[in-house]
Amino acid sequence: MWDYNPKVMEYFLYPKNVGEIENPDGVGEEGSLACGDMLKLTFKLDKDGRIADVKFKTFGCASAIASSSVMTEMVKGLTLDEAEKITNKDIVDKLGGLPEQKMHCSVMGMEALHAAIANYRTGKGKPTKKAEGKIVCTCFGVTDKEIEKVIIENDIDTVEQVTNYCKAGGGCGSCRGEIQQIIDRICGKKDKVTETHTHPKKLTNLQKIQLIQRTIAEQVRPLLKTHGGDIDLIDVEGSKVIVAFRGMCSQCPTAEFTIKDVVEARLREFVSEDIIVEEQIV
Repeated sequence: MWDYNPKVMEYFLYPKNVGEIENPDGVGEEGSLACGDMLKLTFKLDKDGRIADVKFKTFGCASAIASSSVMTEMVKGLTLDEAEKITNKDIVDKLGGLPEQKMHCSVMGMEALHAAIANYRTGKGKPTKKAEGKIVCTCFGVTDKEIEKVIIENDIDTVEQVTNYCKAGGGCGSCRGEIQQIIDRICGKKDKVTETHTHPKKLTNLQKIQLIQRTIAEQVRPLLKTHGGDIDLIDVEGSKVIVAFRGMCSQCPTAEFTIKDVVEARLREFVSEDIIVEEQIV
């Protein structure tokens, strides 16, 4: 489904440092099963205070596995101060790149590392999950501080990019306006109009269905066909769009990610920001 480079595939197919360390010095957990990705990181220090061993366990996609795996190799032998300076950009660079829609996997790896370090500094055996700032995206529990961090560190300036990097705005979409305000504040664009998308503000039902069909035909179907799949529009009920996968996509274990990260993302970009895509249940 996703266009992964050979290095990402290598770390996905043959991940390093998988597992969990007994009696670790630091434990960090990020994500949640409800959100689709979860990562647990444990590490052990040597007598000089350097990371002697580090392991990870993740429930996630190929990007999550590859990001976690390469990160564990990057931090071995480092002091905690040195390891803490690793950013998600460093992880992505080490992998030779990730699909834009999968950048949140690199952020999850970085945050799990930071959580494990914080756990070591604040008390052993108690996994920490920081919640600094105000929750902006209630669907994925992302705070304004976390959104600000990915905007600044990755030099991004659109709501879609924020969603790709930390999932904020990728659920019900009700927080996308607030995310845009954060972007405007950080980028110094306070006078920028929030609605910057090219699609019309108000569509008739017929115009909306036609635009959905065109977006699927031009933006989604060609991508799926490169992987032997296809997609049909089944129905449109208000902001809910019901689709059915065909071919290889109908059997793909990552179909739920394709729904969110490809189909829904494209329709929100080109049709309407409130669209929610569901797969037809047979």
